[in-house]
Parts: sequence; structure tokens; C-alpha cells
Amino acid sequence: MRMYDLIMKKRQGGTLTPEEIRYFVEGYTKGEIPDYQVSALMMAIWFRKMDPQETLELTLAMRDSGDVLSLEGIHGIKVDKHSTGGVGDKTSLALTPMVAACGVPVAKMSGRGLGHTGGTIDKLESFPGFSTSISTQQFIENVNRIGIAIMGQTADLAPADKKLYALRDVTATVDNMSLIASSIMSKKLAAGADAIVLDVKTGSGAFMKEEEDSFALAKEMLSIGRMAGKQMAAVVSDMDQPLGRAVGNALEVREAIETLMGKGPEDFTELCMTLGTQMLLLGGVAQTEEEARGKLEESISTGSALKKLAEFVEAQGGDPAAVYDPSLLTTAPLVTEIPAPCDGYVRKIACDEIGICSLMLGGGRENKESEIDLSVGMVLHKKVGDAVKKGDSLATMYASDAAKAEAATKRFIAAYEIGEEKVPERKLIRGIL
Repeated sequence: MRMYDLIMKKRQGGTLTPEEIRYFVEGYTKGEIPDYQVSALMMAIWFRKMDPQETLELTLAMRDSGDVLSLEGIHGIKVDKHSTGGVGDKTSLALTPMVAACGVPVAKMSGRGLGHTGGTIDKLESFPGFSTSISTQQFIENVNRIGIAIMGQTADLAPADKKLYALRDVTATVDNMSLIASSIMSKKLAAGADAIVLDVKTGSGAFMKEEEDSFALAKEMLSIGRMAGKQMAAVVSDMDQPLGRAVGNALEVREAIETLMGKGPEDFTELCMTLGTQMLLLGGVAQTEEEARGKLEESISTGSALKKLAEFVEAQGGDPAAVYDPSLLTTAPLVTEIPAPCDGYVRKIACDEIGICSLMLGGGRENKESEIDLSVGMVLHKKVGDAVKKGDSLATMYASDAAKAEAATKRFIAAYEIGEEKVPERKLIRGIL
């Protein structure tokens, strides 16, 4: 078998066989096939696309390029959740304790963030002492004992995806639906869950800016998961403005805790309820959406979800005191208000620009070596549709450096469009598949 023949075949619109796909994935992962040939194949795939079977085979080949976690030692139906990411997306922090408190085991692998804020692991490290560097045995034991554990992704989880994504990133071949879907699903399938709920974002702060593309990606990933024998569900949700009000690591942890106390922002709470409902249905602990939602609401009203978060944090070396008293979380030394420049209504927020403001403050990573400042970020007081008066606080900014705060403030104000007429409220949940 020769790479030249695979490139020619796909360039002419042919269908790659499972053997051909495994040949190039395994060869590239081992360093036996050069970048320039795989680059040519990626470009041929970008133009000619892949059919559902090819997409599945690519996903499975990437999954099998490294470790595949076995969760057979965990009792019950293991349900995982994946978000395509966005600004203020702290969903796992509140959702997983809610679901675990309802009796569905959550065994989750998460990564660190590269972008405007940290990933789930970075945010959890706001709890002093918390660690995701636990053994697979401890991971399984924790899930069986308390119903929830989150560990860091190992270097050997879908290594082919890491190599292919880095190559696609520099050859303008990232935005192909099959390649995006297989990249995400290869890692999810390697993580070993029985069922997966996808939160696919749409809007200015999402990877997929157009709703049509977000639904197409959701359908592609659902197809892969089901063909691979997994139970699947997907929610398409709005990311045209930040989710909730907090943007920044420790600030988002605080908001997640407040949500588990029943005091969270309406949009964030609703998304947790929607995703949690699907997780409980797939986990087999509820038969209807009404029953599932009722169980989730009860986990908040009784305090069982908050208690589950404290148990989870403590089991992984963290201090659970901050779960019951969020004021113990790290706080930035410089706290300022960002004033509205005029009267009117908030018509639009450039969501991705708010993310960049967090990055400017030090709340995210510009590269893999960047150190994250967990204390910085913003808490928004005005969102789309809200009335404002000149001088009202659009947000409270938390910073560690005055110069960075000044630059981020200017960019933050520019991200807000304020006009005379109120715009219709955007729908948070665009669809459930």
C-alpha cells in the first residue's frame, strides 16, 4: 500500500477503505509517513469530503492509535458530556455533581484550556490541593464510591488526533465536518463511557458560528457515536454571548457553586438542566424528561448536588471548604467596574472578544507554556436585552495588573453594542437531537 495511491484515490473522489484509513493513521502516528503526504491527503479530504463510513473508520483508527480506557469496573451506565466550548462555559463544574447525585456515574476525562480561559481541569485547580493526576484504579474507585471522578487526558489518548490536528491547523484543513467530528469523537470513544451527551455551541463565541453548521456537526457526531455502539444525545445551545455571567477560572467555579445552591444565572441553570435531563435518560434513572428534570431540581433543593461536589473535590485532594464558602476561592487584587458609555439597550455582545479580554488579563493560555492566573476575569452585569444608563456597570473586572486591566477594559467596552431599541431575547436551547 502506498500513500501516493491513497492521495490520488481521494483526490479523484474515491472512497477510502478501512484498511487504507488505518494504514495512513498508524503510519503517520509512528512517524513512518511524512507530513507532506498526510497534508496532501487532508487537503484532498477537505475538497472531496468523507462519507459516514469513512468518517467512522477514521474516528476508530484515531481512537485505537493509543490507550482506550476500560470502565467495566464501574457499576451502572457511565454517561459522559462533551462541550464544543465557548466563553463562560463552566457547565461540567455544576452539571456533573448534579447528575452524580441523581445516581448516574460520571467518569470524565478532561483537558486543560488553550485559549481565552482554562479548561475544566484548570478551573478545578482553583480548589487548593485539587489534582486530576490520579491513577486509573483510583479513578474507578472514586466513581464507584462517590459517583464522580475527573482525570486529566493522558498523552496516549488518541495520539493520532493530536498529530493530525496540529497538521490541519497549519494547512487550512481544520474546518471540514468529518475531520472535526472524528477529532472530537476519537477522544470521547477512547474515554470509555457507555453514553455521551454532546453540547454543540453556535454563535459568535463558538467554533461553529452558524446554526446550520452546528446542527450538521451534532448530527455527524451522533452518527459516529451510534455506529460505534454508544447511546447518544446532542443539545445545540447558544453561544452568541457569554454563558452565565462569570468569565474566568475561579470566578466560574464560584458561579457553578452558586448554581448548585440554587442561586445561579437563569441561562446557565437552564443549560445544566437540559443537558442533565439527557444524561439521566441515557443513564436509565429516569423514563421521561419531566422525571429527570424533577430529580435534578431535587438535587439542588436538598443540597445533595453541592454535597457531591464537596465529596468529589475532597476525594481528589482538594479543600472542600470553598464549596460551602466560595469566598475562600482565590481573588484578584484589583477590582474595578466597567462603565457603560451611553444610555440604551444591550443589542449585541461580541462573545469571542469577551474571551480575549479574559486572555489579556492572564486568564487563559496563548501557548502551551503560558501560566494561567486563576483569579482574574469578569462578572457581567448586563447582557443582551438589558437596559443600561451611561455609567452603569457593564461588568466587574478582576485583575492582577493595572495596565492589563486598562487594555482589557477598552476592549470589553468595544465588544458591547448599545442601541436605542431593544432586541428580541435569543433562544438558549436551539434544539435537542
